[in-house]
Amino acid sequence: MKKAIFVLAAMLVIGTGATVLANPDTLSSDKEGKQLTEKFQQLTRDNGWEQKEEIDLKFNTYHPQGLTKVGDLYYMSSVEIIEKPVKYDKPKDGYDRTTGKGVGHLFLFNKEGKLLKDIKLGEGDMYHPGGIAFDGTSIWVSVAEYRPNSKSIIYKVNPETMESQEVFRTNDHIGGILRDRKKGTLKAISWGSRSFYEFNEKGKILRKSSNPSHFIDYQDCENAGKNHMVCSGITELPQPAPSTAKYELGGLALLDMKTMDMVHELPISLFSPKGHVVTRNPVFLENTTQGIKLYAVPDDDQSSMLIYETNISKK
Repeated sequence: MKKAIFVLAAMLVIGTGATVLANPDTLSSDKEGKQLTEKFQQLTRDNGWEQKEEIDLKFNTYHPQGLTKVGDLYYMSSVEIIEKPVKYDKPKDGYDRTTGKGVGHLFLFNKEGKLLKDIKLGEGDMYHPGGIAFDGTSIWVSVAEYRPNSKSIIYKVNPETMESQEVFRTNDHIGGILRDRKKGTLKAISWGSRSFYEFNEKGKILRKSSNPSHFIDYQDCENAGKNHMVCSGITELPQPAPSTAKYELGGLALLDMKTMDMVHELPISLFSPKGHVVTRNPVFLENTTQGIKLYAVPDDDQSSMLIYETNISKK
């Protein structure tokens, strides 16, 4: 589902030739976050998004899930599906489908689309990473079973070393997670984002609430300045008979992190060369001088990262 990271720290060159941030604790800018939030609330369906770049990713991306940016490097979670889950005729043991089999990945790549590192995350039936987010120090990743009402492992990953640390486990499918830098708690979404969670870093549920919006299912979310988060996602709508194809309705939403109420949302009608709405998979938003930049990887397997910009002053 889903984003704003604003880079103020000095840069450091490491052995791979990649660039990372020397001081990740000073990444967040309240001023930049405030600007992004204010601009987002001015977005309407009339805003034009101009494609600026299409970067071919030079590796198998499988089924991308979450995207975040640190300096000039990109981090993307993805699920490699080996055996697709199969729905039961009727629920068994509280589940609506089999577990399937797969591998969870967190990729690190550069602005040329070159893969710099690939780490595996997950365990057993928990192989499906969700939306990811960077909190200024760590990248947070949830890895769940590929079915609703299941189980998840929550990890944090050092963006410089790509070393992962299991933080806690919880009894639901967590489809995306981010850390509230002000409170130190973790905000999370369930399968289809029908439920919102707030955890402490020991995994205790501090709050659970229902998502009042049914416009889209959030896929990827990230911090967007003081007390706000931006989520992206889709919903699949049926088309008139005899067509059996689904229309992918894409969208973005700004949420109040204190209440998890929707502040502003809008549809996105940009499509990839393969016909997928750009908010189908991971999305990352960035503040620019004139407006907002959107990064997206909507297609599976042999993917491209599509980069768009919109000018808030020109609609």
